[in-house]
Amino acid sequence: MGEKIDELTGRIQELESELEAEIARQGAALRFGLDQGRAVFEEEVLRRHRELQTRLLRYIVHARPLVVVTAPVIYALIVPLVLLDICVSLYQAVCFPAYGIEKVKRRDYMIFDRGHLAYLNALEKLNCAYCSYANGLIAYVREIAARTEAHWCPIKHAKKAIGAHEKYRNFVPFGDADAYRRRITELEQAARKK
Repeated sequence: MGEKIDELTGRIQELESELEAEIARQGAALRFGLDQGRAVFEEEVLRRHRELQTRLLRYIVHARPLVVVTAPVIYALIVPLVLLDICVSLYQAVCFPAYGIEKVKRRDYMIFDRGHLAYLNALEKLNCAYCSYANGLIAYVREIAARTEAHWCPIKHAKKAIGAHEKYRNFVPFGDADAYRRRITELEQAARKK
């Protein structure tokens, strides 16, 4: 990679770290801490959360008709999502060891902490769990796809890739055949060592 690209990548990583620190500071202002991976609020905050909960019956009765009609369409996606989960997990389990690619830890992408929020009713908690699963799964699948692409085809596109994964930064330039052959040789040698 070029020196300028290395420098810019370093600056991006610094800004990402700064952003994470600022998000953590804002979280501290909401007065909660983590105890064995679970968010724990101060009693006063927890009391206020309970006061702000919309009761389930009221939530359902006041739902807009289009929300009620479209809910089954949204929840029907659970079937292809679960199938995707199974297929991609199986793909990774079979193929990654064969090519020396480090496996993606599924548990790192599945976060179900919103169900512990006292200001959510049962249906809101279910909705949050569904969204957590869907988005966690997509992130998990994306990482598996990124590692696959980084192993088999680490070449940047000629056109700008919108929403490219983190590994894309380190891909070789489009049209640089020498860099591609060097990268493939490095990957093959690394896989043989594993």
